[in-house]
Amino acid sequence: MSVSLPSILVAIPRNTILAVGLPLVLGILSGSHTGRVVRTQWYNTLRFPPGRPPRLAFPIIWPVLYICMGYASHIAVKALDVSSDPVLRSDLTLALGLYYAQLALNCLWSPLFFGARQIGWALLDSIALTSTTFYMTKLLHASVGTRSSILLLPYCVWLSFATYLTGGCWWLNHSRRQLK
Repeated sequence: MSVSLPSILVAIPRNTILAVGLPLVLGILSGSHTGRVVRTQWYNTLRFPPGRPPRLAFPIIWPVLYICMGYASHIAVKALDVSSDPVLRSDLTLALGLYYAQLALNCLWSPLFFGARQIGWALLDSIALTSTTFYMTKLLHASVGTRSSILLLPYCVWLSFATYLTGGCWWLNHSRRQLK
């Protein structure tokens, strides 16, 4: 099966600045209302599972992860540009498609959780995001080696942890009437 992507989605990561800048900008836009919501009664009455990091960790961790994922997309498209092997090209194209899928899922999580206050939907999004990212990482590791894995494994670990936090939050709060 041959996978095809619109040319713009292949062109963006060719430029290192655009490759890194796209997830940073989208992440900032996606989470722009988070600061306001974490000061609301709704958020402050939620129960969370053990191990939740302090709020100050998130604005440090996420930009680093966005930079790493963006640079991994750059590595992938550069490998695609020089590959003549049809199987490798297909795997790299699929990995780039998954990259954009995980980026969309990533950008959807904050509006679901913080904006719509739909913890269950945010959990489903987080599961899909984590699964997509693991598969993308596996494809890229097989296609370009450890360079992409070194960049994406911290993201995979963080997404696994974030899914635990979201799942725990859903479990601890799903039967409570949520304050709007």
